Amino acid sequence: MKRATLLIYAKPPRMGLSKTRLARSLGSPTQARRIAMMTLSKTVRASLSGAWNTILYAAPDKALCQSIGIVWPDHLERRSQGRGDITDRLNKGLNEAPAGPVMFIGADAPDISPALIRRAIRGLHRSDAIFGPALDGGFWLFGLNKQARTKSPFHNVRWSSPHAMQDVWANLPNHAKVGILPQLIDIDDADDWDIWRASKK
Repeated sequence: MKRATLLIYAKPPRMGLSKTRLARSLGSPTQARRIAMMTLSKTVRASLSGAWNTILYAAPDKALCQSIGIVWPDHLERRSQGRGDITDRLNKGLNEAPAGPVMFIGADAPDISPALIRRAIRGLHRSDAIFGPALDGGFWLFGLNKQARTKSPFHNVRWSSPHAMQDVWANLPNHAKVGILPQLIDIDDADDWDIWRASKK
């Protein structure tokens, strides 16, 4: 099987740029920035710890030339997310990815690990697509086996809603075999942060 490709969609952890919903719900842009730094750091570390190719799809474009130490390392290949909404940006990544297993992740799930990414790749050996469900009805990882005629599953998806994973799944071919990974928490607002912290006690 071809080498897997992992695409990270992220913004640099800058106040007013990333985690704006979290900042509003916490009432603290500074705390939101610290959380964004933590989740991005964990995501990048996990993503660079295995036998797959990792590409960071950054936004905005000026983030492509920024350096934030080990959180946003210089040696990590970076590409622009491009213009448009999240569907357009995910489609850009899908179109640019080579054939073979392709996985999409954000930088919101602090419990992501190299073991879970390897599990996703193994799942794609047996399935056409795989989801890592998030507690809020979205997903922390989505992967599929890209072929020359693979159609995008990202159209007409109700992003940032409890239906996001369900909508992407509904866009897959009827005969697609789908694998499921463990559910993780995406930290999007203060409630998510409280739930995640409570899970660590």
